Formats: sequence, C-alpha cells, structure tokens
Amino acid sequence: MSRNPLRAALKALAALLPALALGLALTATTPPAAAAATPVRVMPLGDSITGSPGCWRAVLWNRLQSTGHTDVDFVGTLGPQGCGVPYDGDNEGHGGYLATNVANQNLLPGWLAATRPDVVLMHFGTNDVWSNIAPATILAAYSKLVDQMRAANPAMTVLVAKIIPMSPASCPECGQRTVALNSLVDGWAAGKTTAASPIVVVDQWTGFSTATDTYDGVHPNAAGDQKMSDRWYPALVAALDRTTPGPTASPTVSPTPTTSRSPTTSPSPTASPTPTAGGCTATWRLAGQWPGGFQGEVTVRNGGAASIAGWTVRFPLTAGQRISQAWSADVTQSGTTVTARNASWNGALAPAAQTTFGFLADGAVPNPAPALTCAAN
Repeated sequence: MSRNPLRAALKALAALLPALALGLALTATTPPAAAAATPVRVMPLGDSITGSPGCWRAVLWNRLQSTGHTDVDFVGTLGPQGCGVPYDGDNEGHGGYLATNVANQNLLPGWLAATRPDVVLMHFGTNDVWSNIAPATILAAYSKLVDQMRAANPAMTVLVAKIIPMSPASCPECGQRTVALNSLVDGWAAGKTTAASPIVVVDQWTGFSTATDTYDGVHPNAAGDQKMSDRWYPALVAALDRTTPGPTASPTVSPTPTTSRSPTTSPSPTASPTPTAGGCTATWRLAGQWPGGFQGEVTVRNGGAASIAGWTVRFPLTAGQRISQAWSADVTQSGTTVTARNASWNGALAPAAQTTFGFLADGAVPNPAPALTCAAN
C-alpha cells in the first residue's frame, strides 16, 4: 500500500513530460518581437515656397500621421518657421535660392551628408524662372542635383514638382516662363529616371491659381498649401511603400554643413546681432553672390524675456545697391536706407524664437557688412 502513492505520482509526471517538452520547443522557436520600423527619411528641398514657412509640409505631415504613415522622418538642416500646428518641420527650403546656384556652388552634398534622406521632395526653380534663366539651364541643374543625391544614396527616390504658377507684379513674363520650364520636366525625368533611383514627376501646376491659392502671386496661402499637400501625398505614399530606409549611423540632429564654395560666392563676415529695446536682434548673412548682384539673409531673434508682436529691421546700403526682390518680410528702400517689416505670419516671436527673411539686390556686396537695427513692435 505504501508504494501506490509513489507509483501514481510517477505516472502523473510521465503524463506531463510531453506537454513540458512541447512548451520548451515553442519557447525556443517563437521569434522575438519585430524591432520598430526604421523611419523613412524625407527631405523637402527648394526655396521659400518650401521653407518660408512652407506650410504645405505641415498639412502633408499631419495627413501622413492620420493615415497610419507614422514611420516618416522629415529631414533637413533648417527647422520649422511656424504654421500653427505641431509637425516635423525639418527641411531644406532656402528662401531666395536658385536651383542653378545650389548646383553650381555644390551646396547639396553637405545637406545630404548631414541628413541622409531616402526620398527627396523637390519644388525648385521659381527664383531661376524669376531671374530669366533658360529652362535648359535649370534642367541641367536638376540633373546635377539628382546625380549628387544618387552619389549620397544610390537608391534615392526623387519626387520632382512641376512648379506652381507665378504672377508677381514685378515680373509679367514669369507666368509664361513657368509654363516653358514645366513643359520640359516630363521629358527630362523620363530620360533621367532609373529602376534603382526613380524620378517621379508631381504636377503642382495644373489646377493651381495664383489669384486664389497665393497671397502675392508666388507664395501659397492656406488654400494653396492644401492643394500642394494633396498633390504630394499620393506620390509620397507610393514612394514610402517601395523605399527601404538606409542605415541610421549618422546623428539625426542635423548640424549646419560646411560646404565648399567657389571664390566668387564666399560670404563676407557676418554682422554681429544688434540688440535694441524689447530684446529684438538682427543678424546679417551673405547667402550668395554673382557678377552685379548678391543675395542677403537676415535672422531676427527675440532675445528678451517677453514675447513680441512684430518687428522692424533697418540697415543701410550706401554703395548704390538696390533691392530687387524680397521674401518673408515687407521690404522697402528709400535712398540708402532699407526697411524690412515682418510678414503677417512671422511677426510674433516668443522669447528665444527667431525667423529669417531674405532678398536679392543689384550691385556690389557690402563690405563691411551693414549695421542692422531691430525694433520690436
């Protein structure tokens, strides 16, 4: 009788052994949970339509998030300039820049090295058209930029826009020049695309009205931002579906790249910020130059402890220089004095916040850099 309980226990243990073995096998063969997806890095590339403030990027980003495309990282060495909604604002939208100058000065490789994009959204050429540069020359710059993208990432997907229409009061010919450029983009893209690095044309021109979709004949208003986002969205989603993100060994925080420039485009010394009442400061930077003209950029910063509602920057141009074009500010010139007042969207600055405006000018580069004054409204 004393051995019966032992025999019963042994039988029970024998019955459990197959189940235990199966459990161990399942534990050994069940794969670990999948690692979080590496985000696809998307670089918006262009001029002020992309970056100053370029709120179509905010609309596009939030649409991606709301439709489940959360594995996207917008990248660029420039940050957001507002738009009133949270979004990933990193970009390469450089106000006033020409695609031809960016190509000729080899500015893009530094931006690519700093941000390592997988996809580029390129709306570029508006300032080239405004400067009456031939479409063939602009397309040659596109080709060089694409070659530089592929050198950085052989599997780069490039979405190239037919640029939005333009009808600035100072350039009645710009509308037809835009048509001339856009008419050649499809053929250029077809000859440049490859299986490894496709070029996709996104038609931002058709159905876009300078009367209802811009606030100045050039830059999109809220309706224009929505239209641009709507055109980018399907092309970008398709690109995301076919893109394998590259390695992320480099930091995601993008430093300002050091880029090589030709001797004719070396910037002059940057003027130190000039503090004034209210904490407003203004800093001058030479963004580019060419025979008979130059491009300037001014950063306005609220260095005070209280928010400001607006700002006015003044500086002299004493050697006969004349402002020919400006963006992200209302810029006027009276004799040798230039006055720049904030645009409607970038006047309010919290403490430590900053914004940037730019301009093109005829004449020699000021040397030394002009002294700027900034007054908070």
